[in-house]
Amino acid sequence: MEKRALFNEELSYDAHSLEAIGEGVVGTLNAIGEDPKREGLLKTPERVAKAMLFLTQGYAQSASEILQSAVFEESYDEMILVKDIEIYSMCEHHMVPFFGKAHVAYIPDGRIVGLSKIPRVVDVFARRLQVQERLTLQIRDAIEEALRPQGVAVVIEATHLCMVMRGVQKQNSITTTSSMSGPFLENTHTRAELMRLIKSGS
Repeated sequence: MEKRALFNEELSYDAHSLEAIGEGVVGTLNAIGEDPKREGLLKTPERVAKAMLFLTQGYAQSASEILQSAVFEESYDEMILVKDIEIYSMCEHHMVPFFGKAHVAYIPDGRIVGLSKIPRVVDVFARRLQVQERLTLQIRDAIEEALRPQGVAVVIEATHLCMVMRGVQKQNSITTTSSMSGPFLENTHTRAELMRLIKSGS
């Protein structure tokens, strides 16, 4: 997918994008029976436009560049787990939020990455219109491509407001997805250790 520039170097919002989204918000307000000209809604189109550009800024970011900026040669070959990474994303089917946490682990094969880069990669893909299943795979694939490790594991637990606020309206439902490769997929002991570490302290 071609990256689109949402922000300039001063982190101000692209005027064309603001205008286009704002016009759509005005149309939506009219369609639901609201008056876009009443006092409380006068600035709503601009606010929504800025919010949408912020929440989808992942389209303008590169997970590969983030990871490659902090790759180091290292002989460590045991599991590395960054868990409880907060996720805030938008369901592409209804454009309402889903949120939760991601757990990302990998077993190095001569290369490690700065720990702060893993949550940043999660954000790159979460800050797009998403489905949880694809998000899980994209995080795994980005780490595999950048580090070429022995294996990668990604587990995501999330609450989807499209299920809580509408549809089946199940208030306490949590969706869990996982994607694993290498020893995490092939070795039951490695997978069991991963799940134990994820659950510890929770």
